[in-house]
Amino acid sequence: MTNSKIPITVIVQTKNEENNIESCLRSLADFNEVIVLDSNSSDATCKIAEDVGVSIVNFTWNGRYPKKKQWPLDNLRLKNEWVLQLDADELVTDNLLSEIKTLIPKMLKHEFSAGEINLDYVFSGKTLKYGHRVVKRALLRVGSAHFPIVDDLDIPGMGELEGHYQPIIDGKTIRLSAHLIHNDRDPVSAWFDRHNRYSDWEAHLRTRPQARTHTASARSRQGQLFDRVPFKPFIFFLYSYFFKQGMRDGRAGFDYAFALSHYYWQIDLKTRELRRINKKIDDKVTHLEGH
Repeated sequence: MTNSKIPITVIVQTKNEENNIESCLRSLADFNEVIVLDSNSSDATCKIAEDVGVSIVNFTWNGRYPKKKQWPLDNLRLKNEWVLQLDADELVTDNLLSEIKTLIPKMLKHEFSAGEINLDYVFSGKTLKYGHRVVKRALLRVGSAHFPIVDDLDIPGMGELEGHYQPIIDGKTIRLSAHLIHNDRDPVSAWFDRHNRYSDWEAHLRTRPQARTHTASARSRQGQLFDRVPFKPFIFFLYSYFFKQGMRDGRAGFDYAFALSHYYWQIDLKTRELRRINKKIDDKVTHLEGH
């Protein structure tokens, strides 16, 4: 590679991300196109993006598919055939920049269609080196990646964003060795608020077999495995804190493993409640039809 800008369009999804957006955008200076896809932020998100000098596109969700990650792939005229999809609390490291530059020739020759990137998660003020690792299929060739349409438009929790599943890829997917940094500067209460909403979505999804089928194929192998294990909150804590050595991250490692275990417990509890409610409704309908 020469010193020219990297021919990849970075799309950053935002909504009221004034605490995170500047650090994210500053890490993207080497890319030849950066677009902030903003959902009517009421804070300083767009002003900060303007000051950095990137493009801003407003996204007002119409309540249907495509949702926010698929919409720019379908509707925006992009400079490049490759995109890097990021959240505002994610930072591109120097190592990741260097690795992406070395991959450009293979990307232009279509030797693969997507790249998965590990996240170094910052929790309780510490960058976690151990424990559960999140992998994001974030580097995508336009036309070869799509997020599945799921029967979830009336389900609470996710709204305009696709849920916790990866895009489906037509072609080869590779795993990059360098990492993204996930560093949410909002208070930890915001993390719990988000995951409370996410658990609503997950629980409703578990009562809809067809929707589960659509998302299962788009989850990582690890995600599919965890989706099936019994006593998931307890098993996940053992996996993250002991087997994956989250204990080596000190108190933050415990906090992260315990918080995610609690999240899975919420999903299970809410799922059982929904099934009881649905059973009562079905029994009532059956009773009325019998009269």
